[in-house]
Amino acid sequence: MPFAENGISLRCQTTTTMLKKLLLPLIALLFITSCEQVTFDDLENEDANVVLQLSCYQRMPFATRSMQDVTELCSRINIVIFNGDTKLKTITQKSSDSNYGTIAMTLAEGTYKVVVIAHNGEGTATISSIEKVTFANNHITDTFYYYGDLNVTEERQTINLVLTRPVAAFRLAATTDLPASVKTLRFYYTGGSSTFSPLTGFGCVNSRQTETREVSAGQREWDVFTFPHANEGLLKMTITALDAAGNTLAERVLEDVPVTIDEVTRYSGDLFVGSSGAVSSPTLSIKAEGDWKAVRDYDF
Repeated sequence: MPFAENGISLRCQTTTTMLKKLLLPLIALLFITSCEQVTFDDLENEDANVVLQLSCYQRMPFATRSMQDVTELCSRINIVIFNGDTKLKTITQKSSDSNYGTIAMTLAEGTYKVVVIAHNGEGTATISSIEKVTFANNHITDTFYYYGDLNVTEERQTINLVLTRPVAAFRLAATTDLPASVKTLRFYYTGGSSTFSPLTGFGCVNSRQTETREVSAGQREWDVFTFPHANEGLLKMTITALDAAGNTLAERVLEDVPVTIDEVTRYSGDLFVGSSGAVSSPTLSIKAEGDWKAVRDYDF
C-alpha cells in the first residue's frame, strides 16, 4: 500500500516532522553556544548533593590576603568535572545568570577532578583536559582558576573553592596624552602562552599573541595578559599606534620584558619619542597595587 494512503503512518510521519522542526533549532542553538556539552543544574534541585561556591584569592596592598567574590572579578565561569580522563559534566555560567558563582550538581559517591576557569572573555573557555584550556580567538583576559580533587559522599555538601590568578599583566603607561589621530594600539608579543595547563598552573604552548586596544581621549594606560611558562618569564613586546585607517603612526619594540604570575609589569614613557629604537636595560622597582601581588615599573 502506498505510504500516502496509510493514514496512521502519515500522521506519525507528520508528528515526527513537527518534532524535528521544533527540536532542530534548539539543538543548533546548543552547538552554536559551545562546542562542549552544557549542563544546567539548579540549587533548588532536591537531588543535588554537591554545591560549589566560588571565591577568588586576592593579594591586596602590603601583601595582605583577601577573598573576593568571583562575580566582582569575572564575567564568565567554565567548569568541567572529570572522572579519570572522561568529562563527566561541563557547566557554563555568565554573570547575568541567576546563582552566578554557585553551582549545584548531582554526582555519584567517589573522587573526581574539577577544573574551574573564571575569566572576562567574550566566549567560552574550552577545557579539553586537565592539561589544556583554550580561549575564544586566543584572547586572554584577567583569569582565575582552580584545579583539584572533588570528594563526593552520600551526604549533601557545600564546598568552597578558592580560585587563584595564573596570568601576568603587561601595562603600557603613557607619560603624555597620545595624539588624537591614534585610534588603536596593537600589542604583538611572544614568550608567553595563550593556552593554559591547570595541571601545572602555567602556560603550555609557545604563542604569538596579538591584542588590540581602543584609545579614548585622555587615556594613558592599557593592559594585556599572558600565561607565563613558569612563575617568571620574558616577553618580546611590539607596540604599534594606528590611525583610523590602520596606518602605523609609531612603533616601539621592547626586548626581554620580565613578567611574573599575579604581577603587573608596567612600562612608562612617551610612545612617540625614539619609537624606532629598542629600550635600554631598565631599573627595577616593585610596588603593590590593588588586587595584584606587585607592579614592576620600567621606563622606556
